[in-house]
Amino acid sequence: MIVKSLTPKLVPWILLLSLFTAISLTSSQPNAPPTISPDANRCNGVFVSYTYSTGSDIKPNDTKNQPYRFESVITVLNNARDELKSWRVFVGFAHQEILVSATNSVLGDGSSLPASVGNGTTFVGYPTADLKSAIMTAGDVTQMQARVELVGTQFGVAPPNVPLPKNITLVNDGWKCPKPTQQGKNVLQVCCMPGQRNKTVSIGEKYLPRQQGDLTIMYDVTKAYSSSYWAQVTIENHNPLGKLDNWNLSFTWMKDEFIFKTLGAYPSLVDPSECINGPQGKHYPHTDFSNVMSCARRPHIIDLPLTKYNDSNLGLKPFCCRNGTILPPSMDPAKSKSVFQMEVYKMPPDLNITAITPPQSWQIRGNLNNPDYKCGPPVRVSSSHFPDPNGLPSNRVVFASWQVVCNITQPATPQCCVSFSSYFNDSIIPCKTCACGGCSSDRVARTCSTTSTALFLPSQALLIPFENRTELATSWARLKRRRVPEPLPCGDNCGVTINWHLTTDYRGGWTARITIFNWGETNFADWFAAVELKKGAPGFEKAYSFNGTTVAVNGKNTTVLMEGLPGLNYLVAETDGKNPSKDFRVPGKQQSVISFTKKLTPGIKLGSGDGFPTKVFFNGQECSLPSVLPTNNGLKRHVSTFLLVALPLFALLILQS
Repeated sequence: MIVKSLTPKLVPWILLLSLFTAISLTSSQPNAPPTISPDANRCNGVFVSYTYSTGSDIKPNDTKNQPYRFESVITVLNNARDELKSWRVFVGFAHQEILVSATNSVLGDGSSLPASVGNGTTFVGYPTADLKSAIMTAGDVTQMQARVELVGTQFGVAPPNVPLPKNITLVNDGWKCPKPTQQGKNVLQVCCMPGQRNKTVSIGEKYLPRQQGDLTIMYDVTKAYSSSYWAQVTIENHNPLGKLDNWNLSFTWMKDEFIFKTLGAYPSLVDPSECINGPQGKHYPHTDFSNVMSCARRPHIIDLPLTKYNDSNLGLKPFCCRNGTILPPSMDPAKSKSVFQMEVYKMPPDLNITAITPPQSWQIRGNLNNPDYKCGPPVRVSSSHFPDPNGLPSNRVVFASWQVVCNITQPATPQCCVSFSSYFNDSIIPCKTCACGGCSSDRVARTCSTTSTALFLPSQALLIPFENRTELATSWARLKRRRVPEPLPCGDNCGVTINWHLTTDYRGGWTARITIFNWGETNFADWFAAVELKKGAPGFEKAYSFNGTTVAVNGKNTTVLMEGLPGLNYLVAETDGKNPSKDFRVPGKQQSVISFTKKLTPGIKLGSGDGFPTKVFFNGQECSLPSVLPTNNGLKRHVSTFLLVALPLFALLILQS
């Protein structure tokens, strides 16, 4: 009786309880696919979207340039037929963004966070770099899609306004992306399709083909153990004008790895403290960390000096121990690469022989006169083959290989500049004002003009330091009836200056003289200079005091490469004069005359500009050029004056006869 009377009251509670149970079970299904937008479903290529999630103002309060926090999501979905290897997406940020965190990715230029990305940046998938296709996964979106959550700071766009980027695109080779479209206020999206020449990676192909670049870095795992492995790092220069002096290679470990030993190179800082005080010390309690080479999360590796080549503990490796010098292959192929090895210890949970994660965010630098390099992410490629170490006629395949591709990016402020002169004009057109920077401080602006054009110079001024040539420059300007600005122009502030002098022009050919001045405190060993002569280079014959040859750059044979003769390829630094109390400091100098024939360059007009280089390089870095060329106006004025005087006299003689 009691049960019967209670049953009607329990029914609603039982139904309600079953409803909650059903909801809980439904929401906890492990294989529920991620939500995909209708636009993404309609894309048969790679769908890329940028979604702005939220934002708020942050301190400090600034009426002119207020900072704001932003949170956004990048989605990359592979709807194409084949697997997308090593996905890379460019986001054209345009609001002075500073990126603080980014999940499931690293920055393509090797920068560490936080990073300024206001001019745009490329995101690279990490740790999952490859996106499988629906065909390969039976439509498993979790393997087809990457989701990158961003947190950062932007300036000037206050909510509810949305700081969308200007552009978003897939930058993998072989893909074409139209202009992205905006959906609503907060979404920018694009559907990218494979181009006609796109070589997609089909099922069964494991790795991407090796890529070309100005400089490549190979990370080859030669020996592998459960808790450690040996890696060989090969830095190879492929650019005919690229060079590195005192190279400094850096990268970032992603899983608390540390370098136990190196051969052929050395960390710039040997410090085991991060291991002793970190998780490495707890996992390897019996390891003598005083012998560990580097525990830094971002180590910096440098080359060994020549004296360490035969050191059994550090050297004895081919292509090592050259003070960090990597020459262009056009100068010396044997010196165009450096190789070193390192023993890497791993940390849990990667304590098995196959768990190897290459470091990310690679960067390589030389000295100030070398070009800058931007390096991409390490991409898994087919395993490298090396000759058998026992001398047998066979090759050995390494355990795994990754390739890092680096390309030259000329710095915004060069370290060298060029002056022009010629046989038909007695004035030298000097380097530009502030050609190598150094003019941004208020003190400089108060003492000299950063915007005035540099004063033309007499030839003898080339050997005089800028600070000592003021009287000579102003006197020359007055002699030539040129205006002398007040204040006077600032100097070029360059450590290396190059003068290109057009020497002669005759029926069958012409000559020029190049002079390189070193005003700095650094000696340059194995230096080289290169000049681009778009119309004159094919006629190059000989450099009399240098080794000279033409090289093809970007498929065009318009560049003349010059280096010092054997035993003379050393450009010394600036030194004191014979009497330092009276004499000016003397720059290091190298000079050569260069001859050209006109047989292969008919119609060349030297005085109109064909005899002057359009680009000049020193040690791989492009130098600043003058904005004007020497003219023969002075000669023309002289001839005109002669004619004005001679013609009346000639007419008078005719009348008298």
